[in-house]
Amino acid sequence: MMKRMNKLITLSMTGLLLAGVAAPLSTVNAAQIKTASSAYQSSKAKATYKYAKKMLVKNRTGFSGKTSYIFSKKAYPDSGAAYGYSDLLLGLKGFGYKFTKTQQNRVKNSLILNKKSTPANLANAIIAVRAVGLNPQKLRKTGAKTTLNLVSALYHRSMTKQTVNVQSQALIALSTGSYKRPSNAKFTKNGLSNLIVKNQLGNHGWAYNNQAASADSDTTAMAVTALARGKSTSSAVKSAIVKGQSFLKDAVRPNGAFGYTFKDKVYTNANSTAEAIIAFSTKQSTVKLVNGYFKSNQTTSPMRAMLSYVRSTGSIKGATTQTLGVGQVNLANAAYRQALAHRSIYSIK
Repeated sequence: MMKRMNKLITLSMTGLLLAGVAAPLSTVNAAQIKTASSAYQSSKAKATYKYAKKMLVKNRTGFSGKTSYIFSKKAYPDSGAAYGYSDLLLGLKGFGYKFTKTQQNRVKNSLILNKKSTPANLANAIIAVRAVGLNPQKLRKTGAKTTLNLVSALYHRSMTKQTVNVQSQALIALSTGSYKRPSNAKFTKNGLSNLIVKNQLGNHGWAYNNQAASADSDTTAMAVTALARGKSTSSAVKSAIVKGQSFLKDAVRPNGAFGYTFKDKVYTNANSTAEAIIAFSTKQSTVKLVNGYFKSNQTTSPMRAMLSYVRSTGSIKGATTQTLGVGQVNLANAAYRQALAHRSIYSIK
């Protein structure tokens, strides 16, 4: 498996070098910009992949400090899994990981899914179940007499009053396969795209609480990714994607990282940077920005910035949990690699 992954990473790095460095959008001297070389990317990607694989095998959220199970009904009574688990699984899938039957059973039997499941929990479950090779429209837990249709359950949830994050999660989840929409569904993918566009702020970003002063990179990146995956032909949606990516380009810090704002101060981190990289990887016109530069005071590419948070062990510096940290960084690496090959990490086969 590691040999196969090394080959995949090498191929993607070759594609990057052939594609050339991103054309600068400013007068910055290219020699002064720190980018992630193919060797640097390969080394860091292998480290996070190895750590993520070990986490899954051991069913642990990390291997130092306070850790717990990733999948546990007792620890997570609302969902059955730690926050960020779907990103962890999808990132592994993106690097060609083959899930065992035991791991598939652990995922499907641990998740808490019923008529009261929230849209967010259903969306995450759809992505996770699809990533490990199971059908979210016909999910049968061990010993159960009936199957669960997670897609139908999500379509029967009202999305109007959900946050942009949840709306984006739902749209992304529904883009992971050719799913049948029930006739009595409460929304359509185009309608969901329009809801997300409606919540775009005047500064072209999106905010968790829909307030202009709180527009952030994480929410904006998720919205951009969701709209791109929704594949709406609406001019309003296409315009919103372009504007959202412009917001992200402006939000990059001089060190190439992205972050969240609290009391007028930006706190850069690996996860926010990973979200931006995934958003840039949704379009061929912006994938060049991942390891390039596009702002006058920028000294480092987002890819180089994100990978600087990766420790030699593969864990992520400053992550709230390694499920979230390793999961999203590994997913961003895989999303970028897939984009270089003109594929999407969310087109799960």
